[in-house]
Amino acid sequence: QVQLVESGGGLVQPGGSLRLSCAASGSIFSIYAMGWYRQAPGKQRELVALVTSSGAINYADSVKGRFTISRDNAKNTVFLQMNSLKPEDTAVYYCNARKNNIGPDSWGQGTQVTVSS
Repeated sequence: QVQLVESGGGLVQPGGSLRLSCAASGSIFSIYAMGWYRQAPGKQRELVALVTSSGAINYADSVKGRFTISRDNAKNTVFLQMNSLKPEDTAVYYCNARKNNIGPDSWGQGTQVTVSS
């Protein structure tokens, strides 16, 4: 099973940017689909962005054009570049790894992103 550690969260003003990183260890990174999910208070966890082992990418409609997911298989790391942040992007962001694109899933501990003036 892969272990995941997120970093890069914090407090940012509306319109600002943050870059989240998720470092993986313990398994062959390249065979995993990697995703970013988020959960705001009182809401269900939702998919933000996903990149499969072959490089196919999907985004939630709410972040298209503002967020970019990428992976570096040589460094066992997946990134989420978040631009033009809005208050509604405030949530705990979780890194997810899905073995062979279908499962089982592994989760990171989460990193808080707060967008506020």
